[in-house]
Amino acid sequence: MGHGHGSSAALTGRRLSLSIIITLLFVAVEATAGYFSHSLALLSDAGHNLADALALVFSWYGIWIAQRPSTAQRTFGYHRVGILTALVNAVSLVVIALLIFWKAINLLRQPEPVQSTPMIVVALIAIMMNTVISIWLKSAARNDLNVRSAYMHMLGDAISATGVVVAGVIVAFTGATIADPIVSVLIGILILWSSWGILKESVNVLLEAIPEGMDMADVERTIGAVHGVLTVHDLHVWTVGSGMICCSCHVMVNEQSVRSGETCSVQSRKSCNIILASLTQLFRWKWRAVSQMICTA
Repeated sequence: MGHGHGSSAALTGRRLSLSIIITLLFVAVEATAGYFSHSLALLSDAGHNLADALALVFSWYGIWIAQRPSTAQRTFGYHRVGILTALVNAVSLVVIALLIFWKAINLLRQPEPVQSTPMIVVALIAIMMNTVISIWLKSAARNDLNVRSAYMHMLGDAISATGVVVAGVIVAFTGATIADPIVSVLIGILILWSSWGILKESVNVLLEAIPEGMDMADVERTIGAVHGVLTVHDLHVWTVGSGMICCSCHVMVNEQSVRSGETCSVQSRKSCNIILASLTQLFRWKWRAVSQMICTA
């Protein structure tokens, strides 16, 4: 299981590395085309692509360092680094959107001529590039918030590049250069929308909130339903990193032998689909299981 996870992380790391190189090369081409064609939509998309490259770098680093073993100082290892990179990526998206809004407002006040042909050609290339990278990252993004933040960067940029093509076509056929800043504003709104989910989830993880969709009352009822369990208290569930949900609780069971108490603890783990290392101690003639749990589901 660990070997499979390591192989998957290594594959995702290689795909991210290749994606970084491709994206940086494209940023240079797109920014140059946007500058000479006087297209804000193209320049804003180049800025978004640059943020994408940085997001990919952060995600690659998060995956790389998460594979390092835990230490005496960092007993959970480096899994939280991936959450931090997801937060940085989400914040960077918000900053980019605000910069696009500011530039678009200035362009609406003082319109500039736009060359539509470079806009359309470069944006079409951007669509293909970002779509390919998004497909590469899609499978890993399902279970990793860090990779998901990079995936949303790339997917959002593919959609925004489509907007640039639309703006270019409108300018080419109607000469309405106002389409350029309007599309830029729409791109900015899209960027804000795509960043919200990542921002919310990463903050919740850092605040050690319960995983989204989990019902604490249901977890408590499930453990309490195990034969021999009297009460469950001091129940805490939190996320260390993507795919690593942890739980700790005290379980009071009725008077029984040590072996029976251990059996009850094992049944509690199985009922919640949890792997846990338990410490069982005698307390006033009853067995109290003080458990540290790591969820696999």
